Amino acid sequence: MFSSTATAPPYSRANPFPGKLVVNRRLSGAESAKDTRHFEIDLTGWGLSYEVGDSLAVYAMNDPQLVDEMIHALGTTGDEQVPRPKGPTTTLREALLRDYGITQPTPKFLKAIIERANSSTLLKDLLQPKRKEDLDRYLWGMEVIDFLNEHPSAKFNPQEFVGLLTKLQPRLYSVASSLKVYPEQVHFIVDVIRYESHGRLRKGVASSFLAERANDVPVPVFPSVAKHFHVPEDPNTPIIMVGPGTGVAPFRAYLQERKAIGARGKNWLFFGSQHERCDFAYGEEFEAFKKEGILTRLDCAWSRDQPEKIYVQHRMRDNAAEIWKWLDADGAHFFVCGDARRMAKDVDATLRKIVQEQGGKSFEEANQYVEKLKSEKRYKRDVY
Repeated sequence: MFSSTATAPPYSRANPFPGKLVVNRRLSGAESAKDTRHFEIDLTGWGLSYEVGDSLAVYAMNDPQLVDEMIHALGTTGDEQVPRPKGPTTTLREALLRDYGITQPTPKFLKAIIERANSSTLLKDLLQPKRKEDLDRYLWGMEVIDFLNEHPSAKFNPQEFVGLLTKLQPRLYSVASSLKVYPEQVHFIVDVIRYESHGRLRKGVASSFLAERANDVPVPVFPSVAKHFHVPEDPNTPIIMVGPGTGVAPFRAYLQERKAIGARGKNWLFFGSQHERCDFAYGEEFEAFKKEGILTRLDCAWSRDQPEKIYVQHRMRDNAAEIWKWLDADGAHFFVCGDARRMAKDVDATLRKIVQEQGGKSFEEANQYVEKLKSEKRYKRDVY
């Protein structure tokens, strides 16, 4: 039903499928520090397919309010014709809404501000190669609109201005559902990004599009295959899944899939977030999977529910002997999804320590063991 055929519509990365947002539900409680949402997008008639473990690219539109502010700051009407990254020309307003990234300032744009503005000595200095770290610090939370407002003497015509921007890129979200259970839908779990900076509210382009502006417009999507992150072909293989926060997305899909195909392999999930009472995304579903025997073990780490911070790697340490047994005796596959900068590094270090201590190995032998897991495609990561 989902395989591409000669009659299937020619959807592609350049021509994504116009999905329809049918569910936009807040998962996090009112007292949570995060606005975590569950989205369901209707894919009826798309004639394509994806596997659990894959991602879908969401082609979001920029915030119309921000677009209006930029048009005002540029002193234009928004009706001027400008080139698009591809295809025929369009109006400045449409181009800023759909075609160009309008938040992150590009080096080209910053150089143009220096050339045209009357007062940009600091910026000029920060653009020196040796000041990269200082520049990054300065630019944190700064957007294109800030530079237009702060340097009104820097004038651009609409064609020049769009030439200083990059193409608006789609955002990839891990699929949180199985086509075997939801054959005409895809589900996502997303943290909606909003924060104050330099006296303005900043919003994540795609997360705020889905949360605030996608109800009455198509949500263009296209699959992005992640072969390295698919479930084991043998349904009897046990799996250990580490997915704190929105990193739990693919593992909800794995559990749905394994239940649907009657897989007999054991499933162990490590989940973490700040507070159990308001941040336990899909908690009821996971408890139901446990009762049914689909989810063999569920270990949660709530970082703010006690004086000392507890994360998923601490729960791994607590269960070191059992993890080693699953890996070494039972041949389990080990999956990690989520934040690359800290969580995935800490989980990796903990895994190596568990192998070293529980397997009675030297530091080098433990590293070799983990590298072998990787080369045998038994240690898989989807980190970002």
